[in-house]
Amino acid sequence: MKILVFATSLVVTALAAGAVEARTHAAGRAGLPEMIARVLPAVVSITTRQIERDQFNRPVPTRGLGSGIIVDRRGHILTNNHVVAGAAEIKVTLADERAFRATLVGADPFTDLAVLKIDGRGLPAVPLGDSRRLRVGETVVAIGSPLWIEGGPTVTAGVVSSLGRSMEEPGLPILHDLIQTDAAINPGNSGGPLVNLGGQVVGINTAIIPSAHGIGFAISIDTARPVLRELITNGRIVRPSLGIVAVSVTPQVAYANELPMERGALVVRVEDGGPADAAGLKPGDVITAVAGKAVRDLHHFHEALVGHRIGETVAVTLWRDAATLTLNAVLEEYR
Repeated sequence: MKILVFATSLVVTALAAGAVEARTHAAGRAGLPEMIARVLPAVVSITTRQIERDQFNRPVPTRGLGSGIIVDRRGHILTNNHVVAGAAEIKVTLADERAFRATLVGADPFTDLAVLKIDGRGLPAVPLGDSRRLRVGETVVAIGSPLWIEGGPTVTAGVVSSLGRSMEEPGLPILHDLIQTDAAINPGNSGGPLVNLGGQVVGINTAIIPSAHGIGFAISIDTARPVLRELITNGRIVRPSLGIVAVSVTPQVAYANELPMERGALVVRVEDGGPADAAGLKPGDVITAVAGKAVRDLHHFHEALVGHRIGETVAVTLWRDAATLTLNAVLEEYR
């Protein structure tokens, strides 16, 4: 009987805890308008002007649109690098319709993040959260300025669909530790915040898959925070590089390329005159370790380079033509 009573008490406790969590979640959803009202003043619209060349090499001004979030009272704004890359002019508009000319503090193409600065009084700011505490199914809100729609930022709500995603698209930054969400993210939302029910920024909206519905991605704030600090302090981030373009080896990639392993980083391109080129790496090589650290995928490859200095020689272990080789490469700065 004691066991039955104990088991019953566990069930009652679990049900009570579930009920409390459900009420808390419902209360959070009910408080969405108030939370959004606190965050909106710090969400900005970013308009850029770029000078491109037509087929006759004549200058043609073009406009770009994105979003950002004010992170401190000094006027620092966190956004995506691709929103402001190559911009001749950057204009920032606040929710209260104040407009400012922004300067680029620094950018990091590797993480697709950039920091801008505006000068103004009474600037609002929003707190940064902890993306490690996010759970799949948790409600999140995406805020930004999509599709040139006038009248201030747009708000969309959804859930955390998955955590720790990676995106490897040719010609784009290779992004890791992404938050996947079904909150609607459209062109122009890039650089805007993904916030939790507490009104804290947990991600920076960055990408959508055009052919899919309800699949968007945000850079986790835990990835963005050290980049933000470094860009504000030094204006740039120095990263070691081998000078290659690579993709993660997956079962699909292994099958398509007739590889005997399903883990590693497959070299797609070697930059002429770069460290890998000088060391003798070739397209088709599969990197399996760097400086003794195993490489299971592209994320592990990048992690293996962290902590090494520019100019340092590292041992690169790779598979080529059914043989295992170790080559020595001198690291250069990522550009």
